[in-house]
Amino acid sequence: MPHRISEILLVASPYDSYLIEEDGLIYEQIRREYNGLGLLHAPEVTHVSTAAEAFELLRSTRFDMVISTLHIQDMHAVKFAKALRSSGYTMPIVLVAYDNTERKSLVSRHDASIFDRVFIWQGDYRLLVAIVKSMEDRLNVENDTNVADVQSIILIENNVRFYSLYLPIIYTEIFKQSQRLIAEGVNLTHRNLRMRTRPKILLCTSYDEAWAYFEKYSGNILGVISDINFRRQGVHNPEAGIQFVESVKKRYHDIPALLQSSNPEFKDRARAIGASFILKDSPRLLHSVQEFIVQNFGFGDFVFRMPDGRIVGRADNLKSLEERIREVPIESIVYHSERNHFSNWLKARTEFSLAHQLRPKQVRDYQSPEGLREYLVTSLVEYLKSRTRGIIADFDKDSFPPGGFGRIGGGSLGGKARGLGFVNNLLSKYRIEEKLPDVRIFVPTTIVLGTEVFDQFMAQKELFAFALTCDDDAEILKRFLAAPMFPQKVVRKLGDFLEVVREPLAVRSSSLLEDSQYQPFAGVYETYMLPNNDPDPEVRLQELLKAVRKVYASMFYRKAKDYVRATDYRLEEEKMAVIIQKLVGSRRGTRFYPDFAGVAKSHNFYPIAPQQASDGVAIVALGLGKMVVDGGAAVRFCQKYPRHVVQFFSSNETLKTAQHEFFALDMRAPDTEPSSPTAQQAPYEDPLIKLYPLEVAEKDGSLIYTGSTYSYDNNVVYDGISREGDRLVTFAPILKQGVFPLPEILDLVLELGSWSMGAPVEIEFAVNMNPAEGPKEFGLVQMRPLVLNYEMEELNVDQHKPEDLLVQSDQVLGNGVKRNIHDVIFVDTENFDRAESARVAEEVAAFNALLTKQNRPYLLIGVGRWGTLDPWLGIPVTWDQISGAVAIVEASFRDFEVAPSQGSHFFQNLTSFDVGYFTVNAQHGFIDWNWLREQPAVSTRNFTRHIQLDKPLRVLINGHKNRGIITKPGTDELS
Repeated sequence: MPHRISEILLVASPYDSYLIEEDGLIYEQIRREYNGLGLLHAPEVTHVSTAAEAFELLRSTRFDMVISTLHIQDMHAVKFAKALRSSGYTMPIVLVAYDNTERKSLVSRHDASIFDRVFIWQGDYRLLVAIVKSMEDRLNVENDTNVADVQSIILIENNVRFYSLYLPIIYTEIFKQSQRLIAEGVNLTHRNLRMRTRPKILLCTSYDEAWAYFEKYSGNILGVISDINFRRQGVHNPEAGIQFVESVKKRYHDIPALLQSSNPEFKDRARAIGASFILKDSPRLLHSVQEFIVQNFGFGDFVFRMPDGRIVGRADNLKSLEERIREVPIESIVYHSERNHFSNWLKARTEFSLAHQLRPKQVRDYQSPEGLREYLVTSLVEYLKSRTRGIIADFDKDSFPPGGFGRIGGGSLGGKARGLGFVNNLLSKYRIEEKLPDVRIFVPTTIVLGTEVFDQFMAQKELFAFALTCDDDAEILKRFLAAPMFPQKVVRKLGDFLEVVREPLAVRSSSLLEDSQYQPFAGVYETYMLPNNDPDPEVRLQELLKAVRKVYASMFYRKAKDYVRATDYRLEEEKMAVIIQKLVGSRRGTRFYPDFAGVAKSHNFYPIAPQQASDGVAIVALGLGKMVVDGGAAVRFCQKYPRHVVQFFSSNETLKTAQHEFFALDMRAPDTEPSSPTAQQAPYEDPLIKLYPLEVAEKDGSLIYTGSTYSYDNNVVYDGISREGDRLVTFAPILKQGVFPLPEILDLVLELGSWSMGAPVEIEFAVNMNPAEGPKEFGLVQMRPLVLNYEMEELNVDQHKPEDLLVQSDQVLGNGVKRNIHDVIFVDTENFDRAESARVAEEVAAFNALLTKQNRPYLLIGVGRWGTLDPWLGIPVTWDQISGAVAIVEASFRDFEVAPSQGSHFFQNLTSFDVGYFTVNAQHGFIDWNWLREQPAVSTRNFTRHIQLDKPLRVLINGHKNRGIITKPGTDELS
């Protein structure tokens, strides 16, 4: 193999680089894959953030491949690739997109043929290995076929998302096969030969490209995996795959071939020519491809020696290397040091900085050889410490530090855990707590169950196939809770973790697709909290395992399936990692909760002067953050202008909109009767998360930091709770009197997060004002990129007469034009009753199910806040209940206005699905209610009506100015 990719230049924002590198684990995974092949050198990845840095590095360093993402800070990725080629660089250039939306947007605007290949990254570390290997295979196939008679597999697929899924699967199976062959080698030479003769994979996107490979290497083709509809002679041919396999079979009838298509009519055609067939829409597509490959397509340790060749020890990692150096005879250490064996071995493991540190050291530099041993041990210990600082290491209870961040099991961390790990890395690297010494800013103690644990759990008793097809959430939960098998190693590790952490825990989802920039899957999967206080360790362990099972089950609930169905993804692609995290807060009586929690964004979608969008926004509430993310009553403020809280502009508005109750974790046993929860629990909500009145918080001593008092005597709201009167949560002690530097912390963390991710960000946090020891605590529990459209066309929405408009607002989210809307679902304000808002949600959900099934997009109009937790603030729909709406309008109640809840999961999904979102009140536009009521209704329910229009409505939104209109049918289009 003359062409080896040893040096990779990764050009990406720090966050994009972090996603690919997966907390440093990617290097270990690549090394393992390479060790499985017996290769001596895994590639080193060098990361830069800008094109300017890339060109500067290229002038002094030789790179074998360049990987670029779309998020380069100073130049568009296409322009960067063209600049590389015009500068004479010939190495492969690969583009990695993080979402099919990104890729489609690129292809629609630019010629992407400048890249050797485009891939879609979905959190599977194996894709990077596959990218490297596919490029090496293309470069080496001629030489290796001629010299070593290697076999090749032709993969024909022009869909980027599919070949990004297929390549890791095919390479994984080839690597497994290679390992089996290596074990069968009769001697070292034979084993080395087998290491280097694994089959090549030749990725093609057209008939002509594939046929050229077949003509050249026809005697060495192991098999064919092909799509059916792709280009032949420059023209799309709907039967190109059939024709290719037919031609191959005429020459070599025994070559196995797999054809896949979204059209089931090709099944018989494929079988007629001797090929297997898989339907691309099958929920078991990936498994079927893997099964076909298995059925049809038939380095190492550091060895300590004495000068005479005797073996006195082995080490397979840095920790065991340190242990062996402490105990082997000094003659062995001198022998290896004189020959630079330590530095060479470290280089092969990509531990370059430590290798460079050790290489210059000679025995003569020390007074005695024992001085060299001491130096080697000290260097290894310090290096291991520095390598684990701020990263996610494999969990071991003996070495797990207080406040540590670890993992159990292989595979991906999932999107949410990646964001947490990235924050943990940032806090460690930049030490921002030094700027605020009176506050501890941290990521709470966390372990993550990798997706391999999920894979092992789902493999039992056809659980995966059942969950994919079952529509009964209760039955899914029952089956998952009854599933007996958990990997015993994982169970032991979880038991060890519970020995280390005895405080309450949050068990949270972290799927592969969660917190992606374009579909964040916010609130789709479940979170459960555990008191973790039973005196019996086995009881605590079983409660934890039960919570993990419930998180796994939530991936297959109806609302999750409905959400995935509305995206470009398929549920089969999804995998679930699980975050197990120590809760931030304190115990008060039978309750556990933080003094306050919230969400903050570096971009404000609805700024109010003097605020600007880039100033950001925060939404906070007393108690657990569920009040905020579920759209309940909370305080909304801009960290740049903390005293400017618009929602409290009068005493009456403060009384109406302020928080009057809070969420906390009930620390009693799950079967204990609740004290009187003030809201009904949904079937799968956490039964231990309960609502309590503010009187309880006052008795607990937590209201003092966030509370105010309303006096009925003079209709005034006073800061603090020293007076008699009704208690309200306004955060006045913090925002006005500065008892805690919350605005400063948010400003600092959001600025750092936005810079490092190369995009606006959102964080979730919790604050403990009175920890058992140490300073006040600000715990970061999540960071994710925000969904923004930076390539927005500025539309003119002013060239319409008011009588031609159904809706007009200058408080609108979204951008662009939405046409062909013939259906409107609206909540009739004349008979709306806030006490019946839950029934309104059910009616809307029924209309949504009907129109979604008919594939009819619709406009949704209602009063109050859509998606709120509090039924008195609006209509408590969940995302799956309104998923077919392409635009949503929320109007104020007759007696008071409700601000949009930017911190809710519902709001995040609005932005990710590009749903137009209009807020209409006395200050921001109008709705022509009379026109709506005049239209004949297709269906009328108690509170809602469905009208169907002969001519379509149009939605026009100017995202630059946050203004929008909805025109009535028949209105002439104006540009």
